[in-house]
Parts: sequence; C-alpha cells; structure tokens
Amino acid sequence: MHKSGFVNIIGNPNVGKSTLMNALVGERLSIITSKAQTTRHRIMGIVSGEDFQIVYSDTPGILKPSYKLQESMMKFVTGAVTDADVILYVTDTVERSDRSAEIVERINQSGIPTIVVINKIDLSTPEALDALVDKWQAEIPGARIVPVSAKENFNVEGVFKIILELLPEGPAFYPKDTLTDKTLRFFASEIIREKILKFYDKEIPYCCEIEIDSYKEEPAIDRIAATIYVARDSQKGILIGHKGEKLKRVGQTAREDMEQFLGKKVFLQLFVKVSDDWRNNERQLRRFGYEQE
Repeated sequence: MHKSGFVNIIGNPNVGKSTLMNALVGERLSIITSKAQTTRHRIMGIVSGEDFQIVYSDTPGILKPSYKLQESMMKFVTGAVTDADVILYVTDTVERSDRSAEIVERINQSGIPTIVVINKIDLSTPEALDALVDKWQAEIPGARIVPVSAKENFNVEGVFKIILELLPEGPAFYPKDTLTDKTLRFFASEIIREKILKFYDKEIPYCCEIEIDSYKEEPAIDRIAATIYVARDSQKGILIGHKGEKLKRVGQTAREDMEQFLGKKVFLQLFVKVSDDWRNNERQLRRFGYEQE
C-alpha cells in the first residue's frame, strides 16, 4: 500500500507555519523571521519514503488585504483550503482565534481531515494548554489537536505520524528524489528577501520584491544577478545606505546563505530599481509570479 497527498499549512502570521514546515521537511525552504507576512507564495516541500509521499505546502499568513499584493497572497490561502488532502491549521499559545474566523469556517465546511497544531507550547503552562485544546476541539470539531514546539522540534514527529495516518492511498505525484516544486532562482530571491526582512525596519521589507535577472550555473560557481524593486524613490536610498554599506551587507550575507544552500561558491550582484507602487500594479504582480484575476 502506498499513501500520498497534499498537506497544506494554514494559519495567522507569526504562529510558526514556516518553522513547522521546515521541521517536517528537514530542509530550510521557507523564510523564518520574527516579522509578520514573511511568506508571500505557496512553497512546496516534498517528503518521500518507500510507501508514502507527502507534499507539504506553506502559505502566507491570514490577513485582511490592504493592497493587490495581499489580495493575491490571500488567494494562495483560500486555494490551500480547497485543494488539500489534509489541512494543518497552525495556531499558537498566545494568538487570538477571532482573527481567522472566516478561514476556520471554510475549514469546517470543507470536510477535509484537519490537524490543529498548537505551536510554541514551550511558552505556555499545562493548564493553559489544556484550555486551548478544549477550545480548538470546539472550534473545529473532528480535528486532531497536537501540541508542539516547532522551534524546539518537540512532537513534530507526532504530527508526521498523524499525517501518515490520514493520507489517502495513491501513487507518488513527483519523482521520489524531488524536494520542492520551486526553482533555484526562486530560492535565491527568497534568500535575498530574507536578508532585507532581517536588516530593515518599518515598511522597507514589505515594499521590496526580488527579480533574478540571470542565473548561470558553472561547475565550480553559480553566477547570480538580481534586482531589488522598491515602491518609491525614497526607499531606494534607505535600501542602499551610506556609500552602499547596507546593500553590501545584504549581498554578503545572502551570498553566504546561498553557498550553504547550494553547497558551492556563488558570485552575487545586486541592483536596486524603483517600480512605482508595484504592490498595486497588476502587470508587475503577474511578472513577479502573483496570480491576478
């Protein structure tokens, strides 16, 4: 018997969806930072065994859209509720559940097997955790409730075992050695974006988009050129910094992470351009890989 299926990870910003996905896949595929809205696309991570294949899908955090980019991000979320074989709804020990009432209702209406993962239990008490388990059992009746600490890798194996139990029978969707559906170009752009999230405050990380202009693979080195687009001219100066020092730091740390990810040397060039209010420009959003109706 062979089991396979799509396991979609859904939840509010900052509850640890990407940390959980990376722990389940065993690879760092999704950006992890303390800032909200770090995931913009659906990112697949594929785990295969002799008699199973799990296709995990990390999604953006649930939010009320205030511009077209966020509208597109929410399409990834609503799509993830309908095309899953198993839903992993991630919450934590401190968030307010009313923020995602609409998605919870969609999950209840879907009839799809659901696991509610209560993350960050290392920040809670046994009594508070018991109350949360009862609350989520009432919110999503029939769901399996699993307390974890994804950061500490506590009970991640328990989540994996329940997923295997709930997966339908079927053949593998991808070759067994496939890790993700994304390209090296995508991961290069995500690594650069992660550094911008790390080193800049306020609106700068949310006004940046990365485009890989060229990616040349050579035996000993990968040569990558990328453009960072910002929404306004004033943001360009902030991003570059005095004498280019801030951009240089982004480039250096991104290159180091790319070399670790790829297992080889990387030559990275970064450029900065202004694309006026690209987050509300449908043509630009399509170009950057965001779906528009």
